Amino acid sequence: MPSRPKQPTPRPASRLYLITPQIADASAFSLQLASALEADEVAAVLLRLGGVDERTLINCAKALTTPVQAKGCALLLDGRPNLVASAGADGAHLTSIEAFKDAIGQLKPERIAGAGGLATRHDAMLAAEQGADYVMFGEPDAAGKRPPLSVIEERVGWWAEVFEIPCVGYAASLEEITPLVIAGADFVALGDFLWRDTHAISATIADAGRCLRLPEPAA
Repeated sequence: MPSRPKQPTPRPASRLYLITPQIADASAFSLQLASALEADEVAAVLLRLGGVDERTLINCAKALTTPVQAKGCALLLDGRPNLVASAGADGAHLTSIEAFKDAIGQLKPERIAGAGGLATRHDAMLAAEQGADYVMFGEPDAAGKRPPLSVIEERVGWWAEVFEIPCVGYAASLEEITPLVIAGADFVALGDFLWRDTHAISATIADAGRCLRLPEPAA
């Protein structure tokens, strides 16, 4: 697995990775998504599909894939690697090292394979060795629990210092974005808090973009 060079060139500015709520009706969510995609800092959208039949899932994903990709962003499915090609998505995000190992063969080399739910450093390194395009740290588990921010910062900082493969740090609020950027996150994931007020999505995204931009160091 490649490690960071001893004297690395400056890495690109951190960008946003949006995680949708559970979506079963694309038309009902399309306006909210359009508001979120106004920001140039958005690099990817992780689509969480609701539990309906496979044809409905594919149609829902297709309807949202087009506007996301038209903005130059990647559209990933949360799990469901078997639907990626049919939906025209760019790849999938797999939660847990076991799920990642099971799905990698369906995605690579044509599609993006992201890895999350990585409980240990060892799991993260295994995902990278298996071909992950990125690793994510700090996302909530199925029960909504997540590590303290300080633990996420430590894990992001370790990864950013040692490995070339990008990492995503999960921010549960606007206040967590800048600490994750300082730690070295290549992307910062925004989850449920972004969508809570449908009338404030554009403003929240604009605030998130400002949090990405660190002040220039003093001369």
